[in-house]
Amino acid sequence: MSPLSRRRFLGATLTVVGVAATASVAGCAADRPTPRVPAASRPLAIPPLAPSTRDAAGRRVVELVAAPGTSRFLPGLTTPTWGYGGLPFGGPTVRARRGEEVVLRVTNRLPETTTTHWHGASLPARADGGPHQPIAPGATWESAWRVDQPAATLWYHPHPHGATERHVHRGLAGMFLVDDDVRVDLPGRYGVDDVPLVLTDRAFAPDGSFDEAHRNAVGLLGDTVLVNGTVAPYLEVTTTRVRLRVLNASPARSYRVALDDEAPLTLVGTDGGLLAAPRTVDGVVLTPGERAEIVVELAPGRRRRLRSVSHDLGTVNGISAAAGADDTVDLLELRPADRLEPSPPVPARLSREAPLDEAAAGRTRTFALAADRINGRDMDPTRVDEVVPASATEVWEFTNRHTLPHNIHVHDARMQVLEPGLAAADRPWKDTVPVPPGTTVRALVRVGPHTDPEVPYMLHCHLLRHEDDGMMLQFLVVGPGQRPATRLAVPSGAPHDHG
Repeated sequence: MSPLSRRRFLGATLTVVGVAATASVAGCAADRPTPRVPAASRPLAIPPLAPSTRDAAGRRVVELVAAPGTSRFLPGLTTPTWGYGGLPFGGPTVRARRGEEVVLRVTNRLPETTTTHWHGASLPARADGGPHQPIAPGATWESAWRVDQPAATLWYHPHPHGATERHVHRGLAGMFLVDDDVRVDLPGRYGVDDVPLVLTDRAFAPDGSFDEAHRNAVGLLGDTVLVNGTVAPYLEVTTTRVRLRVLNASPARSYRVALDDEAPLTLVGTDGGLLAAPRTVDGVVLTPGERAEIVVELAPGRRRRLRSVSHDLGTVNGISAAAGADDTVDLLELRPADRLEPSPPVPARLSREAPLDEAAAGRTRTFALAADRINGRDMDPTRVDEVVPASATEVWEFTNRHTLPHNIHVHDARMQVLEPGLAAADRPWKDTVPVPPGTTVRALVRVGPHTDPEVPYMLHCHLLRHEDDGMMLQFLVVGPGQRPATRLAVPSGAPHDHG
């Protein structure tokens, strides 16, 4: 299985991908034994759909509790974990429809302050769940907004400044699916032929607890991959096609998701929603925070393995990228029944959403990434770094001046990366974009319509150690006549630094 070059991969998948590290997984795990787990030994756990109710105003209300729990990943051992919604690890899948008013209430039963960020959602800054919306132990935080974005696979996770990596690593992450009224004939029965796959990796101490001590320059890297919290899972399939919504929820590891023989996959969606048209690919690379929707065709009785395979995304000063990029590891065994229900073919047209227009970009902003800083600045929760007009389309240039990998997530924004030779209609919608070492990535960025002259959104590296170490800045979105704050308030309970 030869790895794809960056140019060949981008041309095949039409999605900017690929972050890796300067230190190998073996380097951070060599001083502890690797758990021995039989291949495809457990049925894949499917996160339940989060229960919801309607309040007197007709709003959809979802209640989530973040709390400690205990999980069993390895034979004979228990692992202390954190989870949402009654799950000891991970969280239920939140589902909402475009046009709905939603209320999401999060109660913190953890021993320390946390937050809950709705990653990829277009929503007011006060509802975003970033560092400026802390939830103290015992408190409940309410986030409410009107869902107004195309169908997409989003997710939710903690975002406390200086502690995001640890909170996510302990298990706090779940999917958030947005539906709309645009009919697209893709597999859509949740847990049957429309299946979430939350990819994470962990290393274990001899007592079964997560190893949180071994980090390298990119963060926590594990030697065991969990899919929906399941080690070595398999999925019983009853249809000729299955839609897999794949999320990389790892703190630092990148994956190149492919079939065992690199047979074709059909890429139908990325972070921000469906592609204009399906793309046939032989693999999809996901860096932390990125998502992809793929459709796999299956034959009766013929088992297939979905795995992460080696991927080469270049070198800088002779240092090769390797945050999982050098590894080949099975993710999921697909076990089709002997008789399969026919699935309709993937439509030739998926989304008719108009692409962003580079000619309409109001300005260009530049962001230099180096030494866990953006533009030479460490994160300061009280500082206003940028002010952006509401609903603006701009060009943002991200330059990685490091030998380390980075990727950039922009809150309340949808992006399309500008690639030479790529037609505007073919640019995928993103909210998280990799910026490989020594490169500049130019993206069209459209921020949402929500304005607030006092509460910011975040822009940060989604390799969570880098974010915690200060590789994050913040911006205000303002409307005509609004005067942005010159200094931001830090809510009670929110940390003031990244220590």
